[in-house]
Amino acid sequence: MRLVLQLVARLLVIVALCLGAATVWATIDAYRSVDRATSASAERVSQALEALYWRELLLRSNRMREQLLPAPDWRTIETMGLIAPGICVQFEPAGAFEKPLCGQSKGIGKAPPRWFATTVQALLGAHATVERPISARTATAGTVRAIADPDAAIALAWQHILDNIHVALLMALAIALLASLAIAHTLAPAHSIVSALRRMADGEYRTPLPRVRSMELAMIGRAVGDLGDRLAQAEEERTMLTRRLLEIRSDERRALARELHDEFGQNLTAILAFANTIEASAGDKYAAGTEIAQDARMISQATRRIIACLRDTLNRLRHPPAEELGLEASLVDLVDSWRSRTAQPMIQLDLQGDLADISGTVAVTAYRVAQECLTNALRHSSAREIVLRIERRSGTENALLVRVEDDGGGDAAKVAQSAGFGLTGVSERVAALGGSLSIARASRGLSVAATIPLAA
Repeated sequence: MRLVLQLVARLLVIVALCLGAATVWATIDAYRSVDRATSASAERVSQALEALYWRELLLRSNRMREQLLPAPDWRTIETMGLIAPGICVQFEPAGAFEKPLCGQSKGIGKAPPRWFATTVQALLGAHATVERPISARTATAGTVRAIADPDAAIALAWQHILDNIHVALLMALAIALLASLAIAHTLAPAHSIVSALRRMADGEYRTPLPRVRSMELAMIGRAVGDLGDRLAQAEEERTMLTRRLLEIRSDERRALARELHDEFGQNLTAILAFANTIEASAGDKYAAGTEIAQDARMISQATRRIIACLRDTLNRLRHPPAEELGLEASLVDLVDSWRSRTAQPMIQLDLQGDLADISGTVAVTAYRVAQECLTNALRHSSAREIVLRIERRSGTENALLVRVEDDGGGDAAKVAQSAGFGLTGVSERVAALGGSLSIARASRGLSVAATIPLAA
């Protein structure tokens, strides 16, 4: 999962938790606000009745104190205006058949779900009754008793939650969206770093990275850049060592060719001369067809075969055909030599582009690649058709493509893992010139392709 999506998912979880906590807090606050409204209503009504009590007491001093209870004319519209919605107020001591005076409770909120009412009452409990004396100086003036209507209180709490949850939900969505955009913008350079790492995996070690404001990402970018520089330096050193190794190998091949020519060639020539002399002497002394003459003749024939094989080996050790004949002619000669040896499989040569000016190390490497791949295809597969394609690519690529495809089946992964000395040597030659060798699955077999830069 992408890092941006992980951070956004975690942010959404945090926002959901905060939204849930805000909902719980809003529920508790709305439920407790009813207690505050109950206390405030009792306080306002007691103050109003206190003023009414003392005014009646002064104006009607000839009346008995008991006749002032309850305070006359206290159930008025002005008194109802002092009572909060959903709160009921009663005068104590109450008169006969006197009902509580309740504030307006219709339309104060939507009817809450049953589960909400049950949960709130179970967790938060019932509302407390609030009592306030009409006069602190005269206890006989009576008291005001206020209590909340349970159904109205639940409806008020539910309406409060609905009013606040919409705002909280919009804020949560806005925060999540803006934070997601900020996270995506902050982590955008990480995509460049990952792309640079992928290019490094493909061989482009020195890959420039954009400047990053984030300290951590900037440190990662610098580390990736340093790693690329070190890998590029190591690749250059490896290429130089490989080229030097190939030069040493070529020198050794020439030295070996000289040793074979000077030592084995002369000795084989001497053996051939001795065998001819023995054969001639035996023919003069004895009758033709004696055993000595036959043995000498067999020695001469074996020596001639060894000399021919040695001459061919010396030619291959000293100068590859690509250096003497040119790349195109050497490839034609290579394919013709294989065709003359076997009728199956059929070998096709496909030359694309101008190959006349390709010479030197590039030509030798291309010839060795074609030679090794053809040999492997002929020896290790049951192919009926082999295609050797040489393509010169111009433009920005400026490279030579050597591809050998067969229809003999095979597993590309296993061949790549179990590559022998031949493919390993060819891969080293190609890598020394800055190219690449790949083994892949073809339509009905295997495809071995080498890309050799012409600038090498």
